[in-house]
Amino acid sequence: MKVLVIGGGGREHALAWKLSASPKVQQVFVAPGNGGTALDPRFECVDITEVSALRAWAAMNKIALTVVGPEGPLAAGVVDEFRAHGLRIFGPTRAAAQLESSKAFSKAFMKRHGIPTAEYETFSSAAAAHAYVDRKGAPIVVKADGLAAGKGVVVAMTAAEAHAAIDFMLLDDTLGVTHNAGADGQAVPRVVIEEFLHGEEASFIVLCDGKNVAALATSQDHKRLLDDDQGPNTGGMGAYSPAPVVTADVHARTMREIILPTLKGMEKDGIAYTGFLYAGLMIDARGRPKTLEFNCRLGDPEAQPILLRLKSDLFEVLWAATEPGLHGRLDQVDLQWDRRTALGVVLAAHGYPVSPRKGDVITGLPPEASDAVVFHAGTALEDGVLRTSGGRVLCVTALADNVKLAQQRAYEVTRSIAFDGMQYRRDIGHRAVK
Repeated sequence: MKVLVIGGGGREHALAWKLSASPKVQQVFVAPGNGGTALDPRFECVDITEVSALRAWAAMNKIALTVVGPEGPLAAGVVDEFRAHGLRIFGPTRAAAQLESSKAFSKAFMKRHGIPTAEYETFSSAAAAHAYVDRKGAPIVVKADGLAAGKGVVVAMTAAEAHAAIDFMLLDDTLGVTHNAGADGQAVPRVVIEEFLHGEEASFIVLCDGKNVAALATSQDHKRLLDDDQGPNTGGMGAYSPAPVVTADVHARTMREIILPTLKGMEKDGIAYTGFLYAGLMIDARGRPKTLEFNCRLGDPEAQPILLRLKSDLFEVLWAATEPGLHGRLDQVDLQWDRRTALGVVLAAHGYPVSPRKGDVITGLPPEASDAVVFHAGTALEDGVLRTSGGRVLCVTALADNVKLAQQRAYEVTRSIAFDGMQYRRDIGHRAVK
């Protein structure tokens, strides 16, 4: 069968890589793809991004299954468009994707359905937002209400940082946020300001078919740019799986108190949830999880180590999840995992995350190995030369018997790769190692 993966980042490269391993998959297309998918003979890149054009291309080329990677097409209604024309696609509808595309919608949803999360308020007025910060103090978290490519969150450790974030998001409006519409239908810059939660973060990602849930392996991302969790927030500088902080008890509580109530709440609100559902957790010292955020997609860079550990046929799993009818067959799926640890290190461009430089030549990429794969994100193939084309350029992902060995293997591969201005953290997995 033919499969289409929509997107062009590291997550999409990893999805295409895993789907291509299925004996039932004849060909994998990636739209638009990147330099890595262009170099790999297992994939064919399709230079289309507009939703209706993608749907028409998929129908014309008899695509059996489409998998959506990034948030943008989901918020634009790509799932609605494909389904309206009888095409099989894995992802949430535009209405369901509001869990990610609107922080205000997501927080109000959690409050309404009793899902544990941080205390918050939503503001479109900078003056009111500043007054709220003055009243609450720091540390405090400021979030842009809209898609911001993983960079719309400021964890302000001082009141001055919070005030600057408010001005940046509401007044300067230079973050590149896709703002949500107000009551009059016009795009309105808004921020959600919420309490700072103490604890350890983890990523909890599940597959949903509208009724049933299958939990993926646990993982932990590293959001800060620099070692020891210093520097600005990014889209993620590396991840590993499994995450020891997600114990059996934390896993059970997360399913019971967060994931299942979210699916039931969406159903109660008249919105069946299908696709990947990502709950960013903060787990306190007593093992109690709260929801930091929802994403409506497989995490990036969590996807890379998770998919490296997945032993099940991903195509068969997603085929079961997209069974036509009221809901799929995920209740019949038993995911199998490699017992080893997978760890991914992101190699970022010069100037990332504020102003990443493009066009630097990439050298030293090793061939794929059974225990190490370099997934491409911000790369482009120009006249046969591989160059940087985005902030997060590559994710070097390795598999080994424990976190320490996976860490060593990933950094061994990393040392062979070079491009001007390359930056990466040297402590991915440090929490698990400690």
